Amino acid sequence: MKGLKNLILLFLGVSILSSCENYLGDETDLSFIEVPEQSYREVAYVPVHPILNQFVFPTDVIAGFDELIYVVDNGTQEIIALDESGKELGRKFVQGAKGIAQDRKLNLLVIGTYTDTSNGNMVDRSCIYRLNLASALGYGIQYAEITDSIIHPFYFKTTATTMDADVQFNRISVLSDNKYYVSRSGPRNSPTQSGGPDNAILLFDQNDRFETPITVSDNRGAQFPTYFNQPFAITSLVKPPQVSVNTRGDFLFTSLDPNGVLTVQQIEKQESADGVAYTPKVDWSTDRTQADNFINEPFKFSEPVGLEFTGDGTNYIFVVDRAKDSLYQFTSNGLEGVQPPPASGETKYVRTSFGGRGIGPLQFNQPMAVAYTKSIVYVADAGNGRVLRFVLTLDIR
Repeated sequence: MKGLKNLILLFLGVSILSSCENYLGDETDLSFIEVPEQSYREVAYVPVHPILNQFVFPTDVIAGFDELIYVVDNGTQEIIALDESGKELGRKFVQGAKGIAQDRKLNLLVIGTYTDTSNGNMVDRSCIYRLNLASALGYGIQYAEITDSIIHPFYFKTTATTMDADVQFNRISVLSDNKYYVSRSGPRNSPTQSGGPDNAILLFDQNDRFETPITVSDNRGAQFPTYFNQPFAITSLVKPPQVSVNTRGDFLFTSLDPNGVLTVQQIEKQESADGVAYTPKVDWSTDRTQADNFINEPFKFSEPVGLEFTGDGTNYIFVVDRAKDSLYQFTSNGLEGVQPPPASGETKYVRTSFGGRGIGPLQFNQPMAVAYTKSIVYVADAGNGRVLRFVLTLDIR
């Protein structure tokens, strides 16, 4: 244990030395932002080396059902495949690539752009491309072919208006039957608009056909068709390695609404004889005998752009906040942190969240996404052009 303590102190020392005073200049005072401090403690995340720094501006990262890691580099408009050691396996150009998901058939769904010239003008529209990784030449990103595309707004109407060019797909998450949710944001929020309001969570079937925007209800049945405000990150509860697959269709999402009180929420899908209802999870724990911090604290996040649910049975929720340059970890019922070691004498969950602006191995600059597999946490550190990997000291073997 003494050696482990020295290892943690060494990494923390490197982090401190790496963040030079006035490194970011004097233009912006960020002192008002609360950042989780990575102080010395036995239960903490430590970096996995080497740092993966072959990217320009990585905006998304996922752990695939095929046991590969996929990174979206918006700076080069490429999808990069890595094995679990971090070795690069190949790249694929996808116009405007910024987000990614993989379905359980091992196809990739990539959010990018499509240049529409049908009306005589060149308009870049938000688009979802389906990539088949298998070909006669083999399996892998280097062999991937685009087999389908969903171009906004032509999945629900035949003509576009000027304002449709301002609508963006943001992130995708796949369900157990290969249907998938897409977060969408834009300037219009009319509940009667064809295809639903611009700010919406959309449901597509496994064949890329648009089904419906999700309408949220309360526990009394009142419906809120404009419930989502600037939704961004989204994750279902269906994640590799699929120890037990959630088939209900629950999901978590984040909001970039600057006035939002709760910007990370879970929506639960309820099926009954009366039909299907989507209701917000309200039974988050706030038990201060168990933890000091919680996921549903008012105004806890500033710009939560990354979200992950762990599929290995630990059922943790990870959030990355771009404005706070921080990574947060919660249990499935909203407690921040992890259980302490049995012999530690601690009775509360130990806070493992950390961050801060900088270039050190425990610091971030505009982190955009988080992924998890086999006890390793991956963070797309966009502003530093790298992907960082972390392991909890409790998981070091």
